[in-house]
Amino acid sequence: MDAETPEKWFSAEVATFGDRLAAARENAGMSQKTLATRLGVRLTTVQAWESDTTEPRANRMQMLAGMLNVSLMWLLAGRGDGLDGPPGSGTQTARANAAALQSLHEIRSSVADLDGRLARLEETLTAAGGKSDDRNA
Repeated sequence: MDAETPEKWFSAEVATFGDRLAAARENAGMSQKTLATRLGVRLTTVQAWESDTTEPRANRMQMLAGMLNVSLMWLLAGRGDGLDGPPGSGTQTARANAAALQSLHEIRSSVADLDGRLARLEETLTAAGGKSDDRNA
């Protein structure tokens, strides 16, 4: 299998820690600045991690994995639950998922509105039906 296939793209043999960190951050839709702020570190620190100049301490490493929704093992060594493809493909998937979630929320809102309308109509018909039954009796 060549190194550009999704199964090997972020493997330990191909990508560095910095590569995986940058890809996971991008996939999560975060800028370096946003990640730095959320972690409570300087922007230059995140930049150094992504350029493989330095590595985070263990406590920050665990926080990174959690924030970026990847396993600690994947972030460290490219094994386990992480990203499946090259940078960019995850971002497109994340955008598509966000759009699908937005549609889902809109549909649920519409269904809730329709449910309310149905309940009011049922009440009106029940009330009218009761009155007409009284007249026919």
